[in-house]
This record gives sequence, C-alpha cells and structure tokens, in this order.
Amino acid sequence: MIPPRLAPIVFGLLLSGLMSLVVSGVATLRAVGLIEGLFGLWMSAWASSWLIAFPTVLVVAPNVRRLVERHTRKG
Repeated sequence: MIPPRLAPIVFGLLLSGLMSLVVSGVATLRAVGLIEGLFGLWMSAWASSWLIAFPTVLVVAPNVRRLVERHTRKG
C-alpha cells in the first residue's frame, strides 16, 4: 500500500500520465494522420509530454485547489 502522505504525488503522476497520453495521441493523430508507425510516434510524444506534465501538475495543482476553494461556496 502507498502511504497517504504520498497521495498527492501519486495523484499527480496518474493524472499527468493519463492526460498527456490522451492529448499527445490526439495531437499526433491530427499532425500526421493514420499512418504506419503512428503508435511509435505517439509513445515518443507521450514520453516527452509526460516529462513536462508531471512536475507541472505537482506545482500547479495546489494553487488550483486554493483558487477553487476561494471561488466556491462551502455548504
């Protein structure tokens, strides 16, 4: 089991991985179309995207949480 104190990091890892997978897939498909080797191009794009997305999520997520808390009603 993963310790609860690591939950924000695991959340960021999974969220950034899944979102960068989807976005890089759509962008790669739109850029090159349905070609042979698309999967390899997509995985290459995903790897570089995830390297940027993961630390970005770790830095940005706490600020976004605070912003949402400030602009939503409790109740």
